[in-house]
Amino acid sequence: MPQEIQGRFQAANHKFGIVVTRFNDFITSRLLGGALDGLTRHGVADENVTVAWAPGSFEAPLVVRRLAQSGSFSAVICLACVIRGQTDHYDYVCQQITRGIGEIQMQTGVPVLFGVITCDTLEQAIDRAGAKGGNVGFSAACSAIEMADLMSKLP
Repeated sequence: MPQEIQGRFQAANHKFGIVVTRFNDFITSRLLGGALDGLTRHGVADENVTVAWAPGSFEAPLVVRRLAQSGSFSAVICLACVIRGQTDHYDYVCQQITRGIGEIQMQTGVPVLFGVITCDTLEQAIDRAGAKGGNVGFSAACSAIEMADLMSKLP
């Protein structure tokens, strides 16, 4: 049988950074609440969580990068909400945050969790921020715990 390495929901001695955007804060504040709930439920102490606010989704990757490069965090969670409008702006912002977060994760070796809602309507965003679609922030926090544990076990 091959050796198997898995991450578990064990948060002992891990610190987490959260980058949350102010734009669409009606939604992102709910994502932050979900993320904090997920971390707390899995034993992460308040002093092991740092929240940094970015103006919007376009700026978020820069803040994520700074936290990831600091060496202070086992994982960084990015929380944002981009709702499609009537211009191409939505596409550019979605591409920037997705590409930026992916590159940061690969460059730093620090897990960056994508707690970003990209949707067509405010109703869809509300559903994914704690209504019938669950809370993307909570899911991202749980994945951050699992990834932090997994990374600590890898050679």
